[in-house]
Amino acid sequence: MDGLVRKIIHIDMDCFYAAVEMRDNPHYRGRPLAVGGSEKQRGVLSTCNYEARKFGIHSAMPTARALKLCPELLVVPGRMEVYKEVSIHIREIFSRYTSLIEPLSLDEAYLDVSDSTLCKGSATLIAQAIRDDIWRELHLTASAGVAPIKFLAKVASDLNKPNGQCVIPPNQVQEVIDGLSLGKLPGVGKVTLERLNQAGYFYCRDIRASNYREILETFGRLGDSLWKRSHGIDDREIVVERERKSVGVERTFSENIQSYDECWQVIEQRLFPELERRLEKAQPNKLIIKQGIKLKFADFQQTTIEHIQHQLELDDFKGLLQDILKRQKGREIRLLGLSVILKPEIETKQLSFF
Repeated sequence: MDGLVRKIIHIDMDCFYAAVEMRDNPHYRGRPLAVGGSEKQRGVLSTCNYEARKFGIHSAMPTARALKLCPELLVVPGRMEVYKEVSIHIREIFSRYTSLIEPLSLDEAYLDVSDSTLCKGSATLIAQAIRDDIWRELHLTASAGVAPIKFLAKVASDLNKPNGQCVIPPNQVQEVIDGLSLGKLPGVGKVTLERLNQAGYFYCRDIRASNYREILETFGRLGDSLWKRSHGIDDREIVVERERKSVGVERTFSENIQSYDECWQVIEQRLFPELERRLEKAQPNKLIIKQGIKLKFADFQQTTIEHIQHQLELDDFKGLLQDILKRQKGREIRLLGLSVILKPEIETKQLSFF
């Protein structure tokens, strides 16, 4: 790996749908539980908790088969709107630490924190902070993998589940990869694994020791991918889904604050420099249409204030802070955030054209 070593985090919620159900329905806890369709409708399971997995039950399994493996299995219908709402909150937590987020589903995502100065620039500490935030705010657990390349971060997030974290530093990448079973690699399913095993390939080290042309001829594009992964090659960037409409940064305090001076110190020394850095990365010309402040009080009530602004300016947050603190009513502050609304990309292009 030449040049700057990347810091990639893969966050994966633990049995997400089932975990939400157990959180919201305490009597589900401690018993085998699955979310999915009913046996009568020939349904399949979306996910199941760890108690159910002890019986060999897994996602995408027909409900009828799961009930044969575990007759006492409780199968409940999914509540997709609830899961989406929770997922939005999780995504908001991610955005506190980086703007480079690649969601893979409602319950997992890649984050690139290579340029982050938060948590002393440590991807390990950032991953832990994210998991702590998710637990504190949503009472759900997440597992994390940290590595210099994407596929290995994803593999690592599965190694210490549930509610665990695995960090693979750059100097251990090849050693870890060599010991990986090929079945651990993303995209290698049961049928593909059987083909690989029949050809004498069981671990990444077996692929690495083989002839590239032979692997390519036998397995085609999959062979090329396996060869690269086995050599620690994964140059894929984090793919952010849509054009960014806003950039924000916020902090939840371990101890609440209350005064204007305390708030301003946090803004001036921590939040604004981070916001400026993120804005420059999201939109190098730094053209915005609004900037604002968000507060969350000790009673968990939240409020925001914005004003029209075309260039990010530190001093303009002073008036906003004074105005938003008029809503405080004596309450302590547990969260403080800054944000900007970006000028739409098409308008920026038109301006540069003219």
